[in-house]
Amino acid sequence: MIIRHANERGYADHGWLKSRHTFSFADYFDPAHMGFRALRVINEDRVQGGQGFGTHPHRDMEILSYVLEGEMAHKDSLGNGAIMRPGDVQRMSAGTGVRHSEFNNAPDRELHFLQIWIEPMQRGIPPSYEQKAFPVEQRQGQWRLVVSQEGRDGSVSVNQDVNLYAGRFDAGEQAPTPPVRHAWLHLVRGEARVNGQRLSAGDAAAFEPGEPIDAVGVKDVEILLFDLA
Repeated sequence: MIIRHANERGYADHGWLKSRHTFSFADYFDPAHMGFRALRVINEDRVQGGQGFGTHPHRDMEILSYVLEGEMAHKDSLGNGAIMRPGDVQRMSAGTGVRHSEFNNAPDRELHFLQIWIEPMQRGIPPSYEQKAFPVEQRQGQWRLVVSQEGRDGSVSVNQDVNLYAGRFDAGEQAPTPPVRHAWLHLVRGEARVNGQRLSAGDAAAFEPGEPIDAVGVKDVEILLFDLA
């Protein structure tokens, strides 16, 4: 288990946006942290009320959004428009090219969300969009599959051999970890003991195939677990 502590991440303060970068992104460059397998970006973004990312392009990338607090307004060049709330997972396959915007939908509340980029398995595909809600009760005390290549078990589909699980665990609570290959575990909020080590919000850990993963809640923890080929 290799731990990536929250305070080791890159940081950008644009006034209206404060962002923590788990991997190299924009002006933050660390050759030791360029990604993990197909996982290329995990940005923890906090956006002031009424502010956001204006329309901008993407190409050949699988982009996931996971809202923690507040509401995010999404619009894209495919004609999609939606409001994302906590528990929602959105996937945009940029493929041959797409333009989109993301804004804080509330004028007086902060938007807190994760922006996740995954390298695609196939390049040059038609762009597409998908969004689904995963209520707290589906994630509490268990690992809920929220993203998979085939979109199985009601998950969001993605153009890559990856499974993403989301789990919420109270103090002392845990669930058997699903089968994983190369694994990246990211604490979204709260605290947990992972293989006996205490981790807090923003911390992450990498695992090679065959390594045990034993995660136990310490304080209102929410965890994302990536299973990567």
